Amino acid sequence: MAMIELRDVRRTYDLGEVEVHALRNVTLNIERGEYVALIGPSGSGKSTLMNTLGCLDRPTSGSYILDGEEIVTMSRDERAKIRNRQLGFVFQNFNLLNRTSAVENVELPLMYRRGLNSRERRKTAIELLKKVGLGDRLYHHSSQLSGGQQQRVAIARALATNPSILMGDEPTGNLDSKTSREVIGLFRELNEVHGQTVILVTHDPAVARNARRMIVLRDGEVVEDTSDFERAMQALHYEVLDENETV
Repeated sequence: MAMIELRDVRRTYDLGEVEVHALRNVTLNIERGEYVALIGPSGSGKSTLMNTLGCLDRPTSGSYILDGEEIVTMSRDERAKIRNRQLGFVFQNFNLLNRTSAVENVELPLMYRRGLNSRERRKTAIELLKKVGLGDRLYHHSSQLSGGQQQRVAIARALATNPSILMGDEPTGNLDSKTSREVIGLFRELNEVHGQTVILVTHDPAVARNARRMIVLRDGEVVEDTSDFERAMQALHYEVLDENETV
């Protein structure tokens, strides 16, 4: 059984006079240990798909099975427990607490883990920061860190609960190209060396190229699902041309 199984997933938003079909009959599997990039133009449904996979949003219809559990029928509180137990999130804007140190930011999700005292939390946070290359920045506040270092703290925090899946929503969107390469290199290392399942939303082909698999979305549908970067870019390029023709 795959870690993630989506079957005929639809997500429709009722905006009163109009319905927006953000996802249309999406069917796909993601195996444990995969590195997947979700790509597509603005409005293609990639963020909605990420929110669905991350249990932040519930499909209007269809089936989403995560590690053998059906997510669609779960309550909001049940989905929150799944997120806390199995999913780690990294965002474009880092979402760090500004007046706390790197190690305190990483400790935050560990405070909700039962049976872990303050000494154990601190030890775990330090180990994770060393893992992402910030062993010499443990007690620096966010304002004292570069954008790349802040994103590394955010990745360490996302890993604190030992999630099954690490999810990134445009995780390099606020970084320069050099720093972006360093952060993506870290995602690749976590996947290849540590076996972490990684799912990223990105508009950047340079980021998508590092994934082992690229899922291209258009108008809420998967139009390409491939490990071939050139093929994915051809599908994406077609979408851009088509959009320009209809303007």
